[in-house]
Amino acid sequence: MSAPGTDGRERRDATRAVADDAPVFVISVAAELAGMHAQTLRQYDRLGLVTPGRTPGGGRRYSPRDVALLREVQRLSQEDGVNLAGIKRIIDLESQVEVLQQRVHELLGELEDSEHRRMAAESTLRGGFGSPLRRADLVPMRQASSALVVWRPRQGR
Repeated sequence: MSAPGTDGRERRDATRAVADDAPVFVISVAAELAGMHAQTLRQYDRLGLVTPGRTPGGGRRYSPRDVALLREVQRLSQEDGVNLAGIKRIIDLESQVEVLQQRVHELLGELEDSEHRRMAAESTLRGGFGSPLRRADLVPMRQASSALVVWRPRQGR
């Protein structure tokens, strides 16, 4: 039961007041926020479904992200009928997808930066920035050759 003057919405707002991954909630608070028993949280930790942070003394500290994950585990289990092994697999796959999406985002940023550098270089070669390039500033490159050179040592030395 909620304390007088509080409701579920206020409890959810409390989880958003801190950084999403800050391990701030003791197990009893996390259990209340997730709507489950503390023993269930311990079991989920043992199974590797939700891994909270730890204090130097070994106490569990749950983040708002952990609480949201606990709610998702409960929803998958109760509403969708997924067993705990299936839930663990789903969580693992979602984590992999998140990592890959972050990597794609990084690569798109690198590609955009590279494209900007390429366009700036082309503009410079056309004389677009600063003083125009003189023809003497460009060094021609030789075409790659597939010629074969045979070396024979001199005899009689």
